[in-house]
Amino acid sequence: MLRTLQPLRHSRGTLVSLGGLLVGILGLVVQWFADPAKFGGFPPGILFLIVFGLLTAVTAKWWWHPVFAVFIAFWIVGVGGLAGQLTPNLTSHNPGTVTGNVIMTLGLAVTFVAGILSMITARRTRRTAPTAPLRAHQR
Repeated sequence: MLRTLQPLRHSRGTLVSLGGLLVGILGLVVQWFADPAKFGGFPPGILFLIVFGLLTAVTAKWWWHPVFAVFIAFWIVGVGGLAGQLTPNLTSHNPGTVTGNVIMTLGLAVTFVAGILSMITARRTRRTAPTAPLRAHQR
């Protein structure tokens, strides 16, 4: 029996989370255009956001799939903030760097919150969903 590929369906929370990653990419692009020398070519953060977004999208059959988007958002904003990597960009004298950082931070904050809520909702829905009765093998 040949199975056809069917597109994965994503919840609203997952779509918002993926949208937040896209906004984060937009923020990185703004920063890149504002100060290309800062990145030494191409911003690696864009690749990280794309890879983690793809991981989130292709694992949609599991309730915990937004964990990838949540992780990268936390890593960039949370850990970057704690490590002192985010603050200098937010206080830069280059308005493009500041604008790009604000856009990226807001997008990734949305990703983090939407991803967490999406996992909670999916887990609760999975627990409360009625199970299908077992069927006898049909001939």
